[in-house]
Amino acid sequence: MAQLLVLWDGDCAFCHRAAEYAATHFAVMVQPYQHADLGAVGITTAQCATALQVVDLGTGRIWSRADAVAQILRNRPGPAALIGRAIQTPIVLPIATAFYRLVARNRHLMPGGTAACTLPVIEN
Repeated sequence: MAQLLVLWDGDCAFCHRAAEYAATHFAVMVQPYQHADLGAVGITTAQCATALQVVDLGTGRIWSRADAVAQILRNRPGPAALIGRAIQTPIVLPIATAFYRLVARNRHLMPGGTAACTLPVIEN
């Protein structure tokens, strides 16, 4: 398994719950981007403010949005890894990215979400 660092929005209750779940079930390290040394991993605050970021601390490779979620899933053997690989296929990734954007735009409405979770519309 890769040593993955998941950078999430520490101001978002929904993101907090998702990060805790990922840390518990997918053997990843999680850290709010607001408390991370982003320069050390080659990510900007702007990137983190608009999307989930996952960094492979061994290789330095970075994934964002649905691709990041897929990489987290791939870090656990079994069905989760298969789902992660499926998400990253050229056919599924655009659909998963659209779904990611929908969730991100509405994360304040998700279980555990609050008004503090509201984001501006994500353009990318």
